[in-house]
Amino acid sequence: MSITLTESAARHVAAHLARRGKGVGLRLGVRTSGCSGFAYNVEYADEIRSDDMQFESHGVRVLVDAKSLPFVEGIELDFAKEGLNERFTFNNPNVKDQCGCGQSFNV
Repeated sequence: MSITLTESAARHVAAHLARRGKGVGLRLGVRTSGCSGFAYNVEYADEIRSDDMQFESHGVRVLVDAKSLPFVEGIELDFAKEGLNERFTFNNPNVKDQCGCGQSFNV
């Protein structure tokens, strides 16, 4: 099992955690949403929960709850900055289809 960050994503997360002055890593999950079924939920984690699986990539801890893990197993998170826009992008080998707006997916 693996969840990975690109170097760009890891640098962004580490810098943001340092600016916050707290946090143990990045929490990745999925929620039911959108026209395709699921959407990613990404937030900074201040604690490790009892059902969290822990992964480390480029020195950054990524936490995934047990219910979300089957949907994100093998995912690589990247962080892209284009002009004034910046965002995480998801390379998820489990995705079978995405909605046209790119906000939701199904497996």
